[in-house]
Amino acid sequence: MGFLNVTGVTAGYTAADEILKGLDFTLEPGEIACVIGPNGAGKSTLLKAIAGLLTPSRGAITFKDRSLVGLPAREITRLGVAYVPQEHNVFPSMSVAENLEIGGYVAPAHMHARVEAVLARFPVLGRKRRHAARTLSGGERQILAMAMALMVEPELMLLDEPSAGLAPAAAERLFEEVRAVNRDKVAIVLVEQNASEALAVADRAYILVDGRTSRTGEARALAADPDIRRIFLGG
Repeated sequence: MGFLNVTGVTAGYTAADEILKGLDFTLEPGEIACVIGPNGAGKSTLLKAIAGLLTPSRGAITFKDRSLVGLPAREITRLGVAYVPQEHNVFPSMSVAENLEIGGYVAPAHMHARVEAVLARFPVLGRKRRHAARTLSGGERQILAMAMALMVEPELMLLDEPSAGLAPAAAERLFEEVRAVNRDKVAIVLVEQNASEALAVADRAYILVDGRTSRTGEARALAADPDIRRIFLGG
């Protein structure tokens, strides 16, 4: 077994509404895998199933050979899996430092030292540690959401549409931070509508269509594929 394995997973939000339809997905240690596809393909549903926010009706999900199916989300976090949702991923009225403390709630030991380490890791946050999260720019809020996830010192981070709504310069900066987090030995599953940036940052790519894996392969090769370029990259 590998690092993260999703095998034959069927899942949805009601018994009559299956969004994932026998999905297969794997991730190796230290790898970035991007997941792209049309709206409704099941990209965010895949992340929620891995994170324990949605229980599959069929199939298996294992992380480092341990089954995640049926485990509470908090326990999955303790195992080293951090999930960053697309929206409502920071507490607007709380300061940057307070948000980080909440991010580390499942592992309270050495909280102060970890907050300081994360603030040092992201200087843009360190300069605004006492500012309310609502005063941050959109890009800074997304960086804060990633920083909160790093408070549990994860081995795997699940990022759901981190560049949504960001201006191009802010999105580019965010993807630089994604690369930097990955260089710190954190594997990443990246769900993105910005297919060109996602393929540029990823090692491997999965294309989901109608709840199933339509294509998978090395991200660079898929980015060069004429059909992929036409459908997802606009040329």
